[in-house]
Amino acid sequence: MSKSASIQTQHVPSLEYPSRNQHDKNRRKCLIYFIPGNPGLITYYKPFFTILRRLVDETESKPDCRHAFHIYGQNLVGFQDGDHQPAFGTTTPEGRTIQPFLLEDQICHVSKSIQAVNASSGPFDEVIVMGHSVGSYMSLEIFHRHHLGLDASLKSVNLKAGILLFPTVTHIAQSGSGQKLDLIRTTPFLNAWAHQVAKGFVDLCPSWFLSTVVKKVMGFPEHAAQATLEFLASRDGIWQAIHMGKDEMATITDEKWSEDMWEIQDAEDEREGDGGPDAKFYFYFAQKDHWVADECRDEFIEKRKRHEKGSTRVVVDEGNTPHAFCIHHSEPVAERVKLWLDEISGN
Repeated sequence: MSKSASIQTQHVPSLEYPSRNQHDKNRRKCLIYFIPGNPGLITYYKPFFTILRRLVDETESKPDCRHAFHIYGQNLVGFQDGDHQPAFGTTTPEGRTIQPFLLEDQICHVSKSIQAVNASSGPFDEVIVMGHSVGSYMSLEIFHRHHLGLDASLKSVNLKAGILLFPTVTHIAQSGSGQKLDLIRTTPFLNAWAHQVAKGFVDLCPSWFLSTVVKKVMGFPEHAAQATLEFLASRDGIWQAIHMGKDEMATITDEKWSEDMWEIQDAEDEREGDGGPDAKFYFYFAQKDHWVADECRDEFIEKRKRHEKGSTRVVVDEGNTPHAFCIHHSEPVAERVKLWLDEISGN
């Protein structure tokens, strides 16, 4: 029998970029809560947040802007050794083995985190949830549960809109990389031992060699190289990433959300002057994404177009921005997000 570790909330790493107008009572306070992909390390996104903060500051400096944007993101749990106790693989006195966190565990933790940030740094008039990769799936699940009143931790939160970057929201196992990870999940030996084989290989490599591979061969800039090397050196990070990834393959299949979740229900959300509502969800897909099958992406987009009452914006990248945009391509994605934030807030 397996059991999840206990989350040490105070030790979950985070990045926070408050608005310089946060104390202006004439502005609507808006939280932009960011959910990372897998591996769930928020430091990968530091340049993205820095650029987005600068762009949002430009919006806030306009005379007619009445919003103050607070940017916040934190690790998914299990990727930092100090954020959980005991270590994965530990046998409890009851004979249970401590396992890494599943996708459901991550969703529940993020929901509680949104509420905690809303209580500690807010309260916020509006909350925009932004997710990358599997963080996009988690974002939609949070909206779904909020819409149906299934999550008590979100009752006091006003979820305004979702921004989904390189989203893996349906049939992830049909993607190029998904097929490989699903093979691990469905092969008994690999399913049981892949994380130990991977960790064993990494531990055999001297630190200078890993650093050379990450910085010189993979070409990672300093922020991404540091995050990757710390992840590889951690006790439980690799196991968490593989364990959660396998669960993603089994969980992210058919679209399971109610049709009315995509619709804006509150009349206050309607844009004055154009006779219709703002978008509720904003999707940014890559032209080619090794974690998103083209046919699944196209089917998802077509379904959103057919939903007459739905309110969704979809952009398919015209360049070659990769799935892992936070390594080298933070600026163009931040510029796109800034445009959407302006639309959401009416600035």
